Amino acid sequence: MFHPMEMIIGFIISVVTALIVTPLVKKLAFKLYAVDKPDNKRKNHDGVKASLGGLSIFIGAAAGFLYLQPEHPQMYAIIIGAVIMLLTGLLDDILELKPFYKLIGQLTASFVVVSSGLIIEKLTVPFFGTVYLEGIAYIVTILWIVGASNAINFIDGLDGLAAGVSAIGLSSILVMAIMDYRLVVAYLSVILIGGCIGFLFHNFYPAKIFMGDTGALFLGYCIAVVSMLGLFKNVALFSFIIPIIVIAIPVFDTLLAIVRRIINRQGIATADKKHIHYQLIKMGYSHRTAVLIIYGFSAFFGILAITFNSSTMQASLILFGVVLIGMQVIAELAGMVLEGQQPLLSSFRKLFGIKKAKANKID
Repeated sequence: MFHPMEMIIGFIISVVTALIVTPLVKKLAFKLYAVDKPDNKRKNHDGVKASLGGLSIFIGAAAGFLYLQPEHPQMYAIIIGAVIMLLTGLLDDILELKPFYKLIGQLTASFVVVSSGLIIEKLTVPFFGTVYLEGIAYIVTILWIVGASNAINFIDGLDGLAAGVSAIGLSSILVMAIMDYRLVVAYLSVILIGGCIGFLFHNFYPAKIFMGDTGALFLGYCIAVVSMLGLFKNVALFSFIIPIIVIAIPVFDTLLAIVRRIINRQGIATADKKHIHYQLIKMGYSHRTAVLIIYGFSAFFGILAITFNSSTMQASLILFGVVLIGMQVIAELAGMVLEGQQPLLSSFRKLFGIKKAKANKID
């Protein structure tokens, strides 16, 4: 049974806790020399910034968790996996781990989850019905957890971006959890959203602290696991794609990065400035505007995911087409199509008689 007031109180506890502890985490980050320095390859912020901000999100969510105390048979395994993922990011922010060691940490967290019995057992696919994964269920689950964790990590390139996108994605999961009466999913979502929002007060442009891998890996893991508790268990026709749409921008950006690096014969973990958020700035949008554009698209995809959750076959197919159009639009805005051309956006402008707006270069 849902208790709205308890959820509100849990949310407030998470927000306030993250808001209060972030300055303390910032001081800790400088003492441990867990800092982010600007460089030409990937980071373009001014001056040295404290990292470890993800620790604030974790502490905020933990405070809300202690109040709400959501129960689930695999909750201990979920918590252990979260701590392992958090520590992996923490060590990377302090020691700059090699990609191999980071992957070991991510796989360990994933193994803890799947060994508890929490796995993606089946997918609901149009025209095929329910497809049981059986022998490959463990592999699919591990790939989902590791993939989602790295997707949030890849999108963490501008002030407030990863925390905001995560909060928006979790908000759509929260709405679906309430619609489907999934109490544990709703509780976990609301405390994670609270942690993100409390941290965003210090992280939105111009950021005083970054979440680092500590936050990106933790949030990606949490989104993956929370979606397994709710979205993958849904009976919707497109249940297999709903969790992906929730974090569509990070997933899309990650896939593009993998393809780009394979074509260029680079390591998948190689840093570059060709992610969607950097491309938007290259197109002339300000730092803040680029972040808000991605927020807008994340909310758009979140609403589509909620609609997918209870749509008919015909409506689902139409919505899937809308998702593809949305991907094309964000790619065109970022100048990632045909060397900066905008065929779809140009067609829309001609159709509605809209002149092309100039990108705002003022922060």
